[in-house]
Amino acid sequence: MTTTELPPLSGRAALVTGASRGIGYGVAEALVARGDRVCITGRNEDALKEAVERLGADRVIGVAGKAHDEAHQAVAVERAMDAFGRVDFLVNNAGTNPVFGPIAEMDLNVARKVFETNVISALGFAQQAWRAWQKDNGGAIVNIASVAGMTPSPFIGAYGISKAAMINLTLQLAHEFAPKVRVNTIAPAVVKTKFAQALYEGREAEAAAAYPLGRLGVPEDIGGAAAFLTSAQSDWITGQTLVVDGGIFLNAGVG
Repeated sequence: MTTTELPPLSGRAALVTGASRGIGYGVAEALVARGDRVCITGRNEDALKEAVERLGADRVIGVAGKAHDEAHQAVAVERAMDAFGRVDFLVNNAGTNPVFGPIAEMDLNVARKVFETNVISALGFAQQAWRAWQKDNGGAIVNIASVAGMTPSPFIGAYGISKAAMINLTLQLAHEFAPKVRVNTIAPAVVKTKFAQALYEGREAEAAAAYPLGRLGVPEDIGGAAAFLTSAQSDWITGQTLVVDGGIFLNAGVG
């Protein structure tokens, strides 16, 4: 979408973590497409700058840093407030999965890193957005979890456990932040991103055949779900996990 094709400003603003590419970028793109201004974060400053340019530098800003860094969390929210004067929506998408293998053999320091990035960072950003804007003005938070947090997932156990924790974090935040702020989770199955590439690379057709809808997800699928959960159409929805999985859980039954 070019700048000339963008809709009028909605008057709302969002912060999307881990959004220089993949699911986070798809979410940011969906929010910009409806007129929101967006602050995106990511580790790589060059990739972040490129994403800002593609999304539209007149409506999007980027703040580089590591999601688990408390100073970065504070700076990102502060920059969003300085640029937009508000942070109506927070989408916690930043995540990591640096290890594949059984958890019985996992280095505990690696497990700590997974939880710091996937869970503690989401809590930190939620706290910062709450203090800066949402406590007094309301808004919505969307946490990007995974179907791996809802069922055992061979070889990505630490990731799945962290996403289960994120689903429960959603419940806690939804309870504590009500009635001002709605908090929900999106749990995607495999989405075609660089992050998930190891799960389908070289065997995409085989992987997609397991899905009743016949394909893997794309970032736009999750962007649309996040746009819904941060819209007026979802004003009576909080504490829920929206599974966006192409129907893969339909194959979990007996027989």
